[in-house]
Order: sequence, then structure tokens, then C-alpha cells
Amino acid sequence: MSNAYIDGFVIAVPTSNKQKFIEHAQKADSVFKELGATRIIECWGDDVPNGRLTDFRRAVQAGKDETVVFAWIEWPDKQTRDTAMGRMSELMKTDERLNCETNPTPFDGSRMIFGGFTPILELQ
Repeated sequence: MSNAYIDGFVIAVPTSNKQKFIEHAQKADSVFKELGATRIIECWGDDVPNGRLTDFRRAVQAGKDETVVFAWIEWPDKQTRDTAMGRMSELMKTDERLNCETNPTPFDGSRMIFGGFTPILELQ
């Protein structure tokens, strides 16, 4: 098992904003790559069923006109990730790719769920 570290995200994006989301992610994700991320995956939901107790849609309070996006960033290790995240607040002020005025977020970020994870099993 490697020392990899994973940041995971689930968000609700207005379905009509799919192209805007892709453009936003391409810009913002390029910053994570520059800060050491080894892989970034953004997935547009197309088979996200309703659960009996909970589900992805309820977790982010997705409306009928929204699509659930599941994404993750792979880092070589937690130290690289922590260093990158430590730089984010400053970069949000100075890097136009992270600035809300020059690269507006096409979704409600307050409903995003996210967390950092240490891999415990990897099958290839």
C-alpha cells in the first residue's frame, strides 16, 4: 500500500451548468495538479438512485434540476496534501483560477460534502 492520500467531494450542480462546471473544474483542478496532486477525477452522476434511508442526492440536498457530482483528488501523501491545502487561502486571493470573480463557482458550495481519506485497500 502506498502513502497516497485522497480528498473526496460530493456536490449538487444545476444540470444546466454542466459545461460551466467542467470549465470551472478544469481551471481550479489545474491548481491542485501544480500543488502536487497526482490525479483528479470529476464524475457527473448518471445512475444515482434514491436510497431507503439516505443517498448521495439527500446528502447534498440535490433538487430535481441538479445532478450529483462525485470527485476525488489523489495526492502522493498526506504531507503534500496538507501543504497544498495550507496554501489555498492565499491562492484564493491571488490566483484567478480560484477567484470567485474570475472563475465563479457554478454550484452551491455550502452543500458540498468533503473529507480526507487514508487508503486501506487497493486492488488493481
